[in-house]
Amino acid sequence: MHGQFVWYELHTTDVDGARKFYPRFTGWGTQKFDDDYMMWTTGGVPFAGLYRLAREQGIPPNWLPYVESNDVDATARQATALGGRVLLGPADVPGAGRFAVLQDPQGAAIGIYKSAGAPTNAFDGLPVPGRFSWHELMTTDAAKAAEFYRALFDWDKNAEMDMGDGAMYHMFGKGQRMYSGVYDRPADMAGIPPFWLCYINVKDVAAAVATATKAGGTLHRAPMEIPGGMIAILGDPSGAAFAFHQVGVAVPEAGPADKAKAAIGNAASKVATTMNKTVAAVRKAAKKQAKKTAKLMPRLKAKRTAVVRKVKAKMKAARVKVKAKVASRAKAKVASRAKAKAQPRAKAKVMARVTSKARATMKTVTRKARPKRKSATARKPASRARKARRARR
Repeated sequence: MHGQFVWYELHTTDVDGARKFYPRFTGWGTQKFDDDYMMWTTGGVPFAGLYRLAREQGIPPNWLPYVESNDVDATARQATALGGRVLLGPADVPGAGRFAVLQDPQGAAIGIYKSAGAPTNAFDGLPVPGRFSWHELMTTDAAKAAEFYRALFDWDKNAEMDMGDGAMYHMFGKGQRMYSGVYDRPADMAGIPPFWLCYINVKDVAAAVATATKAGGTLHRAPMEIPGGMIAILGDPSGAAFAFHQVGVAVPEAGPADKAKAAIGNAASKVATTMNKTVAAVRKAAKKQAKKTAKLMPRLKAKRTAVVRKVKAKMKAARVKVKAKVASRAKAKVASRAKAKAQPRAKAKVMARVTSKARATMKTVTRKARPKRKSATARKPASRARKARRARR
C-alpha cells in the first residue's frame, strides 16, 4: 500500500562482518547473490538487502529504508516539486517493479518502490520480532519535513509528544497504525546530517544490547523506556546506525488480512529477491565499468600524448617543407630574373659580333669585285686620244 515501509538496505564496507554481527541478536539468515550483495531473510523470506560499499565512494555506512509507492515516477516528480530531489532512478526492476532513491529538502535519503503486480510484505504498523518496527527521522526542520512526507506518502499525523525544552516528536502512519516519527536534531548532534534511523523489534532490548556490544557494536543511547516499550540506539562495527525496539504491551492478534499477507509471503519474497538481484547487478556493472575506465585512462592519456606528439612532428616537418619550397621558389625566381637581364646583353654581343663579321665580309667582297685601276702610264694614251677627239669636234 502506498506509504508503507516495504524494503531496507544496509550499505556497509564490511559485508562479512555484518553477516556475523546482526544474526547474533535478530536470528536473521542470509542468501548470497554475489561477492558484493547479500539478502537478509527472516523465516526464509528476504526483507532487506546487504550491499558492499566501496570506501572510495565517500558514503558512510547506513541503513536505507524504502517506502511503497502507487506510481514511482509521479512520486519522484512530486518530491522534486515539494523541494526534494531524485538521487537515483526512477528505474525498472525487470519482472519485479520500479524504484527510485530520493532526498528530502533537509537532506535525508529515502527510497520508493512499486511492485509490478505481486503483493508486497510491507510493514503495516504491527511489530514483529526480528523485523523493523519503527522508522525515525532526525532532521533540521521537523515541521517542514512532516509536511513533505505527509504530502508525498499520504501519511496521517497520529500524535505528537513533548520531548522537553519545547522539542516535539511527531508520529505518522495510516489510520490507527503508526509507522514513523519525526523530530528536530538536538544541539549536541549538530554535526550529524539528517537521516532515517530504522528500529529492529526484539523481545528484550537489554539482552540485545549486551549481545550487540559484545560482538563489536557501539552503544550510542542506553536502553530507555518510552510510552509502550523500550528502545536503545547503537552503531554496528562498520558505523551504520540502527536501534532496538521492544514492545511493552500485548501485540494484537493477527486478523484475516494479516493472515492473508503471511500467505503471500513467498510471492513477496520472489519480488524482493528479483529487485535486489537487479539492483545489485546494476551496481556491480557500474563498479566494473568504473574499474575498467580507471585502467584505460592511463593508456588513453599515453595514446593521446603520442598522437599529439606525432601531429606536432608532422606539422613541424610540413612547416620545414613549406619553408624549403618557398625558399627554392624564391631562389628560382631570382635566377630567372638574372637570366632575363643577362639575355639581352648576350644577344647584343652576339649581334655585334655577327655585324662585325658581316661588315668585314662585305668589305672583302666589295674589294674583290671592284675593277683594278690602270697605272698612270697606261692611262696616258687614252687621255691623249680623248683630247684628240675633243679637238676634232
